[in-house]
Amino acid sequence: MIGIIDYGMGNTRSVQKAIEFLGERAEISGKISALDKCSRLILPGVGSFGAGIENLRAARLAEYILSRVHDTPVLGICLGMQFLLDASEEAGKHAGLGLIGGTSTRFTAGKIPHMGWNSVYGLKSPLFNGIGDGAQFYFVHSYRAKVTADTIAVSDYYGEFSAAIGCGNAYGVQFHPEKSGEAGLCLLKNFMRL
Repeated sequence: MIGIIDYGMGNTRSVQKAIEFLGERAEISGKISALDKCSRLILPGVGSFGAGIENLRAARLAEYILSRVHDTPVLGICLGMQFLLDASEEAGKHAGLGLIGGTSTRFTAGKIPHMGWNSVYGLKSPLFNGIGDGAQFYFVHSYRAKVTADTIAVSDYYGEFSAAIGCGNAYGVQFHPEKSGEAGLCLLKNFMRL
């Protein structure tokens, strides 16, 4: 079963529907006892980094993720990906989970938020098995990850940025796979097989 972490700020139901479409059970929960029964964890996110990380910490879910990631694959989606980083500069400096070295910074050019379909390339992970270089994914974000060593895919919007990151069992995608059609479903299926 896939656990979808509910901390009050995420597109949990659309992620659940995508997982169920692929034939897997998915439980949305903010309770550690329920998440303990799951073999994979997804950390979705929509909203502000500061409020989101505060909610995760208040519910003891931040420390829970840190304890599980050693033996359980974790996928952060959009804001959930940014939580995996060292820090974010959204509305002041906020510490992240520190699972992947990097910082989330605001776009400085173009229409903000960056919203719509965009190509993803330089694919370097089993997450992208069966997905062609340059595949299109759906993005909605005002902040981008500045990551070097652990970038597993990039995209470009007034400059290149990390579209996906990964280190050990921690993976993150800036785009929304649950809204990205066939390529997004393929990525979720690959995550379920890790």
